Amino acid sequence: MNPPEDQILQPDSPIGVFDSGIGGLTVVRQLINLLPQENIIYFGDTARVPYGNKSQDVVREYAVQDTRFLLSKKVKIIVVACNTASAVAMDVVSARSTVPAIGVIEPTARKAVKLSGTRGVGVIGTLSTINSCAYSTALMSLGKNISVMAQACPLFVPLAEEGLFDHPATNIIASDYLSQFVGKIDVMILGCTHYPLLRDAIARVLGSEVKLVDAGEATAKAVKELLSLTKMLNQQKSKPRYEFYVSDFPQKFNEIAERFLGRKLEFARKVQVYSDGIIAPQ
Repeated sequence: MNPPEDQILQPDSPIGVFDSGIGGLTVVRQLINLLPQENIIYFGDTARVPYGNKSQDVVREYAVQDTRFLLSKKVKIIVVACNTASAVAMDVVSARSTVPAIGVIEPTARKAVKLSGTRGVGVIGTLSTINSCAYSTALMSLGKNISVMAQACPLFVPLAEEGLFDHPATNIIASDYLSQFVGKIDVMILGCTHYPLLRDAIARVLGSEVKLVDAGEATAKAVKELLSLTKMLNQQKSKPRYEFYVSDFPQKFNEIAERFLGRKLEFARKVQVYSDGIIAPQ
């Protein structure tokens, strides 16, 4: 699949990022910190969030649509910020994309292995991510003797989407999900990009001795390495351009995004999602 003739990519072409909702902003924040000159286009599929409780076939279909949408915006690389899509759909994303595609699982697993000690590595994620065993497989391939504990935490995504980062209900649910890990791990992979939004609640349960590893920093470093290798780092000094698209509730997305990223953003634009693709307003 060759790129259209009019799709000439340049170093100042944007980085494309997609996620099932707001969680991918944790990756965007790290991309902005590490690559402050890069232009970024983000798509959050807020009308169909969460991906984690859907079948693999449906997630793969959504991931292909998300990829096509970002390609229509002439991005130079696609970052699959959704752990669920990274776990079950990277093959179709890579096959359909005309530009390099990076998921979050391998970079995050590599970082967790480097930080692991004498205990085990914990993994929390959506039902689809945990059931795929993608993190367990990646961890075992990187460190043969690593002990892995995994737990699906499906209620964390709606709590994050609602902006309930430090709500009493969040603390209660975190305690219920995570108490089994206490004293048994020294690294916890936050295996969903929504989960770093709940970092404080998670850390309170696990204790300060457990290192929390989220996908953002590790994935941003992988993106920088690839862009550097392909000589596609943006060297221009002009103010970077950030565009945000969502499939539902742009007002709510903007409120949470500005709070999380700590900056005023151009208002997110709502797209229309159809069975055969995603259409943005002109």
